[in-house]
Amino acid sequence: MTIIFFYLTFMPAYFYDGLENNNQFVYCREASLRAPGLGGHSGPPLHKCWDSKKRTLMKTKVPFFDLAVQFKSIEEEIKSALDEVFQTQQFILGSKVQALEETIAQYCRTRYAIGVASGSDALLLSLMVLGIGTGDEVLLPPFTFFATAGSVSRLGAIPVFVDIDPETYNIDPFKIEEKITPRTKAILPVHLFGQCADMNLLLKIAKEKNLFVIEDAAQALGAEYKPKAGSEGRRAGQIGDFGCFSFYPTKNLGAFGDAGMVVTENPVLAEKVRLLRAHGSQPKYFHKSIGINSRLDTIQAAILLVKFKYLEKWTAERQKKAKRYQLLFQDLLPSVEGLKLPSIQYQNRHIFHQYVIRVPERDRLKQFLTEEGIGTDIYYPVPLHLQECYSFLKYHRGDLPNSEKASEEVLALPIYPELTEDQQMAVIDRIKAFYKH
Repeated sequence: MTIIFFYLTFMPAYFYDGLENNNQFVYCREASLRAPGLGGHSGPPLHKCWDSKKRTLMKTKVPFFDLAVQFKSIEEEIKSALDEVFQTQQFILGSKVQALEETIAQYCRTRYAIGVASGSDALLLSLMVLGIGTGDEVLLPPFTFFATAGSVSRLGAIPVFVDIDPETYNIDPFKIEEKITPRTKAILPVHLFGQCADMNLLLKIAKEKNLFVIEDAAQALGAEYKPKAGSEGRRAGQIGDFGCFSFYPTKNLGAFGDAGMVVTENPVLAEKVRLLRAHGSQPKYFHKSIGINSRLDTIQAAILLVKFKYLEKWTAERQKKAKRYQLLFQDLLPSVEGLKLPSIQYQNRHIFHQYVIRVPERDRLKQFLTEEGIGTDIYYPVPLHLQECYSFLKYHRGDLPNSEKASEEVLALPIYPELTEDQQMAVIDRIKAFYKH
């Protein structure tokens, strides 16, 4: 006991709960704990401090995402930016959109960025520009949001699903070549949850087979692919022929509605995207091609320009929260078989759009956490190859086992810049409570 009290002297904000609770340090705000006779105050008994903290954690409600807190911190800037738009009455494209395009191009280290109406349209327009159409095949992972495959299908092309790496959840580059046929025209890797897919082998295959590469970087603005230590990382979006981004409200950089962006190094491709996003019209009312209506609203651009100033700060906070989760989970890892935490491949810059764990009894855990006031979500409960709308492709359960297993085990926990330490503690406390029973 003398050793424990001595240790507490130098860590006044914590008490040691290791004798009965899996060697866990538990944060205690109620008192500064110092051992009697060692220059401090005795404070309340440890069990009372623990009981108080435990009650606090059990009462803490943690939303899966809280946009209101973020808005309050920048409310006046947002209102000012919107008022400027209202005064000019310029609502479609315009100088704000151009300023955002230049900002995103510079951030992604690409020459061009073209604002569009959504991340889904960013994918669709990229495929249209590359001439992907009826009967063509596009390789992509089944463990992703529907828009990845849906954009392919809307053009009459066929999504060909390639299983994922079970550690990163991204497309497995070693399984790509076996899926290539004479009809294959492109590879569409997804940088899922904020980490870039393993691109080097994929790019090598694409070059050898003369295939286009379209990056679905909807969740990865600012992520970097860095396979070798000491090498300069390549930003998501600058690696393939096109990079496609979403500014859906819950993204790391989120609009107040739908918005998206296409980035590229190629001036010809960039100009084609600009043409097709406005019905193929150039000049006005003269149509060179059949395009779609996918222009970025000025209001959304104005909001995104305000929020962009804080993006790096917010990313750093997400990374900080992820590291804290990793530490808080350490004493649970040995006791819960099958529990896996997110991993960072190579020297990548992971921006943690989501913090996704794998757990046994996932559905029961999710229900328990919901009842305890802890928000979670499942990305994604059914892989695309098993979706009803793709039954005509004749995939069966067992065809893509890594994706199928992930869909049964993954659970996304709250992670956003404004998430507090107490909220994270509450999340972990409730997960531990579930597995102790």
